[in-house]
Amino acid sequence: MNVSLFATCLVDMVQSNIGKNTVELLERLGCTVSFPKGQTCCGQPAYNSGYVKASKETMKNTIQVFEDAEVIVCPSGSCAYMLKEYVHIFKDEPLWHEKAQRIADKTYELTQFIVDVLKIENVGAKLNGTATYHPSCHMTRLLKVQKAPLTLLQHVEGLELLEMPLKENCCGFGGTFSIKMGQISEQMVDEKIASAEQIAVHYLIGADAGCLMNIGGRIDRKNIDIKTMHIAEILNSR
Repeated sequence: MNVSLFATCLVDMVQSNIGKNTVELLERLGCTVSFPKGQTCCGQPAYNSGYVKASKETMKNTIQVFEDAEVIVCPSGSCAYMLKEYVHIFKDEPLWHEKAQRIADKTYELTQFIVDVLKIENVGAKLNGTATYHPSCHMTRLLKVQKAPLTLLQHVEGLELLEMPLKENCCGFGGTFSIKMGQISEQMVDEKIASAEQIAVHYLIGADAGCLMNIGGRIDRKNIDIKTMHIAEILNSR
């Protein structure tokens, strides 16, 4: 299957290893992966901050870049959801609404694609240790991808998956929220880390780079012995 990778801003500019592992994983599962040039941001930060007109230009660029893609796969639940949200955003612009619908229909978050499209539950990953999974807000509540990541993690040889208390609480990232409401965000991420500490895990796994950047940054500042990893990195462990 031909897959067009929508890498996302954070993966492209800050956490490129997530993109590398995503490509390697998909190729190992039999996909041909391309990285369409010209892709930028999905427009979500600007849109959520009220810059609707400017963000829609970014969204139109994304639509055009991926218009000919067979399947779009994104290693981020939040950004995958945003691509699907284009349908609502362009509801009053018939031409772009139609284009947005075609994009939405072929867009998948990484674990959703592996489980629901490729019909694979065991990718042959191996990693020893204990881990907990952080279900990010947009992926869980808006994209409605809940079971796929857990299904894949449960099949990782050597990995013991534990459930942390208050697992569905927000980590405090929320895009620009963590900047505009820094003190509140700090308290929220501290609560998330405390939940992981209660079950004494080696790894805290997530499917959104933003959440992992927020949680991982705080863990580093507090010198806590928990490693944050994107699910693509876990699934590509051999």
